[in-house]
Amino acid sequence: MSALPDTVIVEPLATGAATETPLGRIARDFVTNPIAIFGIVLLLLVVLAAILAPFISPQNPYDLAQLDVMDSRLEPGSKALTGGTYWLGTDDQGRDMLSAIFYGLRISLSVGVASTVLALLIGLTMGLAAAYLGGRVETLIMRIVDIQLSFPAILIALILIAVLGQGTGKVIAALVTVQWAYYARTVRSAALVEKRKEYMEAARCLALPPSRIVFKHLLPNCLPPTIVVATVQVAAAIALEATLSFLGLGLPITEPSLGLLIANGYQYLLSGKYWISFFPGVALLVTIVSINLVADQLRDVMNPRLQK
Repeated sequence: MSALPDTVIVEPLATGAATETPLGRIARDFVTNPIAIFGIVLLLLVVLAAILAPFISPQNPYDLAQLDVMDSRLEPGSKALTGGTYWLGTDDQGRDMLSAIFYGLRISLSVGVASTVLALLIGLTMGLAAAYLGGRVETLIMRIVDIQLSFPAILIALILIAVLGQGTGKVIAALVTVQWAYYARTVRSAALVEKRKEYMEAARCLALPPSRIVFKHLLPNCLPPTIVVATVQVAAAIALEATLSFLGLGLPITEPSLGLLIANGYQYLLSGKYWISFFPGVALLVTIVSINLVADQLRDVMNPRLQK
């Protein structure tokens, strides 16, 4: 029999990926993903165009003093009577389509982000309450969620807009009502999984205050899937608002979004004046695609099982 060795060689721990935090891993995987970088760059261009609209737009399309009816329905690349070039043409009121798209992006993004944030806060609260309190509270909240999710979102939004009327605040209220149930179900599912883990049992055994257990231990671990859902819902809210505005039930004509710009040119499509609807439609498509690209890649990096 061979003698046991007198010394045991212990290899040093790796200082790279072994000590990397989950947040650092997510950030590293995200910035090294070419699809994620493309989505981020595309989304940044859209957001910058919306924020800088008053500074980069050739005209204020909603200032009547800057409009000329003689410039209505000009083709892309046409020269204005007062000088300058309409690179994307004009609509039936003589508005520069490029300027109208920049201003329309501001309204569409504002409505989408505002409705998503408010719906997230409501859904987060309801989902955490259902998972942590359980019992009748959970049953009541989840039955309301089930009933709402059994109807198409567009149907609920149409009914609410018909009751509330037009206006930015009313459209946001309708979108919040449609969206909050998605967050409530997602947060409740994630919270139920976390609630059964050992660290939650230890927190309860230590008699920690419920507020500390919920906000310090339970909530942070429910945020990753919620953030992914929120990113997707921003694009869904923008698309839903555009649908309502296209149908004439969303924002008023004094606050046109991309959906309303598309609707303004719909009647001129058969006459060959495609640009009035085409370019706002392209802007809407690029906005939604960029958000969805970021959301898809964010979902992949937050869930290692989805990575190849």
